[in-house]
Amino acid sequence: MLSMTGYGKGEYIEGGLELTCEIKTVNNRYLDVSVKAPRVFAAYEDVIRATVRKKLTRGHADVFISVKDKRERPTALVPDMALAASYVAAAKAVREAFPELPDDMTLTSVLRYPEVLKQEDSYCLDETLKTALDTALNGALDALNAMRLVEGEKLKADMLARVKTIEELVGEISLRAPKIAEEYREKLTARVKEYLADAQMDEGRLLTEVAVFTDRTNIDEELTRLRSHIEQFRSICEEGVVGRKLDFLVQEFNREANTTCSKSNDVTITRAGLALKNEIEKIREQVQNLE
Repeated sequence: MLSMTGYGKGEYIEGGLELTCEIKTVNNRYLDVSVKAPRVFAAYEDVIRATVRKKLTRGHADVFISVKDKRERPTALVPDMALAASYVAAAKAVREAFPELPDDMTLTSVLRYPEVLKQEDSYCLDETLKTALDTALNGALDALNAMRLVEGEKLKADMLARVKTIEELVGEISLRAPKIAEEYREKLTARVKEYLADAQMDEGRLLTEVAVFTDRTNIDEELTRLRSHIEQFRSICEEGVVGRKLDFLVQEFNREANTTCSKSNDVTITRAGLALKNEIEKIREQVQNLE
């Protein structure tokens, strides 16, 4: 079981190349990956996202990449031919306008004009840089998942403890529920006798009223489904990626708890039902943190 929140850091330091990758994740319904990296990695962002998707399925992930490249690289000067031609054309126009001025324009002087010679940017995404990125990125993902696993186990322990409380509450309700109809029959009988005094009581009508009440307040199906949900919850918790499954299951828990409370005509069951809903809500909040 994995939490959706976590942090991981990976590094590559070798041969004058230092590359650091940091990943921070927070809750999100789907997987969303944001990459913040130097421009040299712009064409490699899809590969970065694909690597992240192999190890994450839900959550918002911010990927931060920084690099210090102190490797010796060959440099080259590249002439800007269009700019040089513009300088030469401008010089010819000035010479025609002022023929009396001496012409000292040479090839060497043109090369000295601003921006005619530019240093080629040899900083590109070479194989060594790709290797460094892959190493640091996978290291960060492994560290992230290790943290998410630890946090996920804490969430799992908390939720299972709350499921145990839910199971105990369902047990209390189960013990109380069969007594409600009998208590209602006794109260109804006493009330009818009080109203009728010495008159003859219609036992058949009384039994019919009790039967209708019993049917209206019967929560056997709800309790059976709650017990089934408890077993399913424990089973799902042993799987890896469980967030969506548990989210759906908690909705089912809530539905049965609401029905139990709405059918209840007993203070004890209502009190237990409200406690049940409280535990379910706390589990729902925890499930939102799970991948």
